[in-house]
Amino acid sequence: MVRFDSNILLKPENSQKIQSDFNARFTIKYLYDVGAKVILVSDWDMNTSEILCQASVADFLTEILQIQVVPLQAISCKKPSKITDLENENVYLLENLSDSKEEVANSLEFATELSSGVDIFVNDSFSLSHKVLASTIGVTRFCYASIAGFHFEERLSILKNIAEANTKPYFAIIGGGNFYDKAASFVFLASRCQGFVFVGMMSFQVMHALGVSVPLNLVDHKSFNKSLDIIRLARDRNIEILYPKDFWCRNKSDPKQLQVFPSHAISDVWVPIDLGPASLDEICSSLANCKKILWIGPVKFVDSNKCTNEASKLVETLVQLSQSNCNITVVGNMACQLVRQESSSMSSTSMIENASVVWEFLKGRSLPGVMALDRAYPFEINWKDVYSDPAQPLVVDIGSGNGLFLLEMARRRQDLNFLGLEINEKLVLCCLDSIHQFGIKNGHVIATNATSTFRSIVSTYPGELVLVSIQCPNPDFNKPEHRWRMLQRSLIEAVVDLLASDGKVFLQSDVKAVAMRMKEQFLRYGKGKLDLVHSQSEWLEENPFGIRSDWERHVLERRDPMYRMMFSKPHDINEIAAANDVI
Repeated sequence: MVRFDSNILLKPENSQKIQSDFNARFTIKYLYDVGAKVILVSDWDMNTSEILCQASVADFLTEILQIQVVPLQAISCKKPSKITDLENENVYLLENLSDSKEEVANSLEFATELSSGVDIFVNDSFSLSHKVLASTIGVTRFCYASIAGFHFEERLSILKNIAEANTKPYFAIIGGGNFYDKAASFVFLASRCQGFVFVGMMSFQVMHALGVSVPLNLVDHKSFNKSLDIIRLARDRNIEILYPKDFWCRNKSDPKQLQVFPSHAISDVWVPIDLGPASLDEICSSLANCKKILWIGPVKFVDSNKCTNEASKLVETLVQLSQSNCNITVVGNMACQLVRQESSSMSSTSMIENASVVWEFLKGRSLPGVMALDRAYPFEINWKDVYSDPAQPLVVDIGSGNGLFLLEMARRRQDLNFLGLEINEKLVLCCLDSIHQFGIKNGHVIATNATSTFRSIVSTYPGELVLVSIQCPNPDFNKPEHRWRMLQRSLIEAVVDLLASDGKVFLQSDVKAVAMRMKEQFLRYGKGKLDLVHSQSEWLEENPFGIRSDWERHVLERRDPMYRMMFSKPHDINEIAAANDVI
């Protein structure tokens, strides 16, 4: 199932020459060409779009993809879908999600129905990465794999480029309004940029804080203190601050009357609509030596005028800079449209139309749409730096928590190496401090989401994987059904694939339903390679290692039962025999 961006694929001027348009098409065409059964899902505005109904959207997609796209009805929480019965010859389009309350609420029931019959989810709607929706977040809980499409990946690389500070001088042209909500973004940019160029409504907040006389009706007074903070920060870091020295203005009484005024001399009867010529000259002069530029937000105002073209002249300057190998990123619908109108090609320019996603990223917030996708571990691990002997057999504790089990095991078994994978960074730091304090040479903990990174981490280990343990997953969640959320098919298959012959998988939980679910999932997705060591009994009565995790101790102290099981991966999966314990 591909969640596509309707703002990209359904725009009338969709072009193969524009990289984002090409990538959005290529995601679907690639999947279709390699034999996947493809289902498309998205939302589109039926009030403003030239393409209204589902059938006409399907016809439009058929034309631009050169693949037959067929409307698919009856995807709702109350009607069963027929996804599993579809033929591979066509690409299928689900109903419009724009009016779905379940979509916006990230309804679990709706996400379940939406993903029914889907093995792999491909998110290619980067513009919605800052939102939590059933079609971008909810469905990932029920699919075997959740990955990024080519368009999504391209936009993600642009976002990464914005955050990199290795190319200097790096200037940010910042337009639009709402300084108060975006202040945190300027702190992020201040750690990377050598110059801020404030334009549009944003500039009046900065001028007011600097003491420049500006019309007070153009100032958001609640932003004053934050504006002062950003100015102080910029000065402390020697960041150049530029703001418009003049504006093109329109007479309120006579809209056809335009005149240029200095920034400090705009009377109440005039409304600023664009940068003035002196401002443009100063800005272009300051940008002349830049090697990297971020332009985010409009230069013009809402009440702009086509007779002024200072923003267009700014684009001309950026075109010249791009031809001199300046790395330029343009963010926001108005800015991107202006660039495309004024220049057919800017060699080093990247564009993201939806500024909201970028602002959220610059504020330091995680993007839910990105976090929901499967990810490989981003760093290369030098195992020689981690363990004194990286050739020793490896034991992995998934969800190692405070490390009580892991560290005690490492002390007792010096002939094995122990690795904890824990998503809580604070717990990981505590464990690493303990490892350092006690001089443990065969124990290590990594802060990561093991569900998506287990394979990429453990596959690089030079020794054999002999034991994987998952103990009482997520005991702090209030709802018991949340406790098996990390145990997904992709993780189980990775464990089974990497586990050595005679290797073991130890599972336990204090909630019987959770333990049963874990057992069922390992048997279902274990590829027939795992046997229960205790086949004569449903559960192991005792902890086979003699070392209890912190949560296990808590459960036993209140005299509640623990539900334990051990799987083994024998040499010959057709021969059911209890392999020797590795520990």
